Order: sequence, then C-alpha cells, then structure tokens
Amino acid sequence: MKHARILWEGQATSGVVSRDSIVLENGKHVPVDSANYLAPILPRQVIATHLSYRSRCDEYKMAALPTYPSYFMKPLGTVSHHKATVARPRGCKFLNYEGEIAAVIGRTCRNVPIEGALDYVKGYTITNDWGVHDFRHADRGAMFRVKGQDGFCPLGPYLVDASEIDPTNLWLRTHVNGKKVQEGHTGTDMIFSVAYQVADISRLITLEENDVLLTGTPANSRPVEIGDVVTVEVEGIGCLENRVVELDRDLRNVGDQPKITDQTLHVALAIPEEEARKRVVEYRSN
Repeated sequence: MKHARILWEGQATSGVVSRDSIVLENGKHVPVDSANYLAPILPRQVIATHLSYRSRCDEYKMAALPTYPSYFMKPLGTVSHHKATVARPRGCKFLNYEGEIAAVIGRTCRNVPIEGALDYVKGYTITNDWGVHDFRHADRGAMFRVKGQDGFCPLGPYLVDASEIDPTNLWLRTHVNGKKVQEGHTGTDMIFSVAYQVADISRLITLEENDVLLTGTPANSRPVEIGDVVTVEVEGIGCLENRVVELDRDLRNVGDQPKITDQTLHVALAIPEEEARKRVVEYRSN
C-alpha cells in the first residue's frame, strides 16, 4: 500500500493511493497529479550513509571499497517534499543532487542482527540528499553546512509498505530536465545492504518509529543550475521531483563563507584529488 500526506483545506491529511487518486481519511478523493504534497511521514531523525554504492566508489577511483559504512545526520529542517523547491545559496556554484532510497523505521530497533533488521522497517520512500559543496571546507567532514541546509532532504511522494518492497532488488534512477543522469541497482551495485545499515546503526544508536535512513547514492552526482528540475525514480515507489531556485536572500558576512576548494571539486565533480588540486585555480578565476 502507498501512503501519502497532503495539504487538504489547509490541514495536513493522510491517505492511501488508489489508482490515480489519494483517498483521504475523510473519504475524499484527490487526484495524485494535483495534490499538494507533504513529506509522507514526519521523521524523528534523519541518518544518512556516505558511500554505499560500488559505482560511486569507482568513479572516485578509490584504491579499495570501504570496509564499513560511515554516517552523518541531517537536521530536521532539511525535510521537505515532492514538488518543493530546493534553494541554492547566492555565491554558490556546486549544488549536487543525490538520488536515494530512504528506509523508514517502524518500531524500536536496538542491536538487531542483519538477518532480522528488515523486520523493523515499516516502509520505503524516495529522497534526494542535496548538498552544496562550496561549504565543504567549513564542515570538517560533518556535512552540517553542506547537507544540512533548509529543504535539502525532500521525501516522497509516497511511503510504500515494506511488505511490498524488496530492498535488494530495486532500480534507482535520477533525471535532470528529463535526461537520465544516475542509475543504480540495490542488488548489484550496493556494497552495504539496507539490512546491514540498519543493523550496524542499531548496535549503538536506538532507532525508533519514523527514524529515516538515507541509504546512499550511485555514481554521477553532479552540480545543477537554477531552474533545473531533478526527478528521482524508484520502481514500486514513484517519482520525487524538485526544482532548483536561487535562495531569496544574501548570506550575512559572518562565519565561513562559500569557497571553491580542491575538496569541492573532488566531491562535486567526482574527479581524483590530484586533478582537483590542479583545477581549483581555474575554477576560482571563473
């Protein structure tokens, strides 16, 4: 079953998808194409995985695949929804999309084995783990400024029951302005399965209902421009669409300012670190 949350007559309302309509709790039918979507759940916390796809590691020309996954947190203020805009701050050039599958926890999950981890997942949705890499130098690896900005975690449009999804056999595709730019299969490209990630995190961090785990992105995350429309598609779940706009204010001259560094280019363009060091001067002058 597909679940949705939308704005109906000014109120957040839940419903289930039936063919081309969302059937609300009050019995009303709202066409899926004209619904005013909200995130399908209200997350308690959002945990994201760094590198979990082989193709992503390969394009970085890593000497070896990571032995274990690593994680970071996204603030709750990043959460937005299908058709929401994503704002690139003024003075920044490297706003990257990262199409991902998001697993939503359904009950208290603590120190569970891999073979039982999926029993704690109540459903799956789609996300785009946006990041502005002009702030890469400022975060010291924490991703707070890069990926923690308002609206940088759209979710949706639907939450699909876990019983209807096999997370080991999903195709994920991202399109920019209708052109396919990312494609990955969870069974053949993923290094760390959803079950592994849930089990790994739950060893030390208790997961609760509506905790959201962003499970990583395949190769070819790249910067986009103002006006671009990015669509993330996952079979069996749907399509999450967001348009890039310019942030409607200048950033105050306080704190670390946007800057193009070799780490900006290394991550945003997925080029080797040595090449990024050579090209950074060229980018700064443009």
